[in-house]
Amino acid sequence: MSAAFAAEHCPTIGTPLPSFADPVAIAYTRPPGGRAVVRVLIASHQPIVRHGLRGLLAAEPELEIVGESGDGADALRLARRLRPDLALIDMGIQTLDAIAVTRTIRSELRDTQVIVISGGNDDASAVESVRAGAAAYLRREALIEDLLRAIRSAVAGQVVIPARAVARLLRSMGRHQALSERETEVLYLVARGLANKQVARDLGIAESTVKCHVSGILNKLGLPTRTQIALYAARTGLVALDCPTTDSVDVSLDAWRTA
Repeated sequence: MSAAFAAEHCPTIGTPLPSFADPVAIAYTRPPGGRAVVRVLIASHQPIVRHGLRGLLAAEPELEIVGESGDGADALRLARRLRPDLALIDMGIQTLDAIAVTRTIRSELRDTQVIVISGGNDDASAVESVRAGAAAYLRREALIEDLLRAIRSAVAGQVVIPARAVARLLRSMGRHQALSERETEVLYLVARGLANKQVARDLGIAESTVKCHVSGILNKLGLPTRTQIALYAARTGLVALDCPTTDSVDVSLDAWRTA
């Protein structure tokens, strides 16, 4: 998140928080008529990220920011005390890394979902985060709309990870072994409603190659038509039927956890 972006989108709310790593429980009073639904904890080693997220999310009537921390171990202590509905954890958090924090929170606080935010574009980190129990993995450059969608999906029991990480995660769990890694990527993009041209653009391959992969998917899975791909993915709990077209995929939490 750039300084210019934070300055433009993150107005001061109440008393400004100091820029240090100590955990802070926030007593936040909403405007009359406001109703907090999801209680959120923010943990990032970068003050501008913490304050930026706070400013952006505090404007949402269904969210309440209950705490901030710049340290992994302190974030875990704060989570244990506040028991938030959702924890936003920066992948670069220190002392106790994001994967360890995520794994512990999901183990001890079963009602607290976790979204991991990263400055990198590493599919392996996305897979590792989901395996640790995260409900979503987003880049810091994500649009606020994507973050809000991920929060709502997490609360609804959906996993949101980059589409390119889906194939690696599924195959590491023994899912769809009949399909190649590329076919698995195509499967999820097609299931989300993308046309061959859009799939080709997203994966950086020719449209004719996409058509070949779709034919291979249909043959290997025994599906009669392309339309059946989305129904197959929804029926197996891997993709939500109402999943919008974005750079991430919504997936049933149970589908990942029970594999």
